[in-house]
Amino acid sequence: MPRPTSDVHAFDTHVPDADLEDLRRRLAAARLPEPETVHRAEPGPGRWSQGVPLADLIDLVTYWRDDYDWRPFEQRLNRIGQYRTTIDDLGIHFLHRRSPRTDATPLLLTHGWPGSIAEFVDVIDDLADPAAPDAPAFHVVVPSLPGFGFSDKPDTTGWGTEKISAAWVQLMTRLGYDRFTAHGGDWGGNITTVLAGRFPEHVLGIHTTFAEAPPGLTTDGLTATERAWTEETHDFWHHRAAYAKQQATRPQTIGYSLVDSPVGLLAWILDKFAEWSDTSDSPFETMSRDRILDDVTLYWLTRTGASAARIYYESHNSLDPELRVDVPSAITIYPRDIEKYPRPWAQQRYRHIVRWRSPESGGHFPSLEVPEYFVQDLREGLSAVLAAQR
Repeated sequence: MPRPTSDVHAFDTHVPDADLEDLRRRLAAARLPEPETVHRAEPGPGRWSQGVPLADLIDLVTYWRDDYDWRPFEQRLNRIGQYRTTIDDLGIHFLHRRSPRTDATPLLLTHGWPGSIAEFVDVIDDLADPAAPDAPAFHVVVPSLPGFGFSDKPDTTGWGTEKISAAWVQLMTRLGYDRFTAHGGDWGGNITTVLAGRFPEHVLGIHTTFAEAPPGLTTDGLTATERAWTEETHDFWHHRAAYAKQQATRPQTIGYSLVDSPVGLLAWILDKFAEWSDTSDSPFETMSRDRILDDVTLYWLTRTGASAARIYYESHNSLDPELRVDVPSAITIYPRDIEKYPRPWAQQRYRHIVRWRSPESGGHFPSLEVPEYFVQDLREGLSAVLAAQR
């Protein structure tokens, strides 16, 4: 079994009690605005049409201040196995769970924004050590993107998705995994696509929930469902993407609020968990309050609200329109995700699609919303990918 090189060091997390007490004090002293002017008492998405409703935020802030406990999540990270290494002068943090199975395949999982490694903590064990002996097993590596979590914050420009993809190849090679599979959604999907397109000699195949097509394709010949997908994606980018424009153009400006105000940070992130999940009224219909607060608290304690936002400044609209992926690819499009590209479009970029799925439920955060389905789908998708290599 491969061993980490001397450039990889074990890393344990233990946030000082003083930092947690400071968070509680700030939450207790928060100044809140008046309620939204959308007067809809009944549950439904209309309650969120101006953003996070005041009543929902007050409830979650109260829970965060009085009942939420960071320590179990911190201990969970330490049990999985945390490490750091330096690539291109930047410290990179990652989780690494080796499978006990001798037939396990290396798997790189890459998160996006406003997610983090918290997206995958509930599925890592099932992927590494499945209960069924005939299920595929994986050596799971989950890095924190530069500027996210316990990775270092870049102090120069240049850390966009192309450079991150190259860094991930160095990371996996350093761990002894010269060839590996990869999965990602959101920015993780973008990075996974670049990995597969730029480094096919290292990537056995990919699974992604983000299959961005090249620009300029026609809707001629698409089914009604596929046309609806293109319309929803168009609507998203033209009417619901102000957060992306802000972070792509002025990440420093919004960053002051995200680093100084825990309530501001919570609202900024909660808005996306609500809007992008497959729910009718609240993200907590499918995701636990604790797991969302684990994600938000990780941003808060590491002061990465601004540095994480800069991935938009570095990479927004940067996916090379000429990039093509020829390694085996498995693609899953969840119905409530924010970008949905029809297969005829996707296969213009991903030219060896071995499995395509469109489940009936799930949104942008499937590992949190539908974790059992996510694990099974990922296993089946990567099994198809590996079979295509034989």
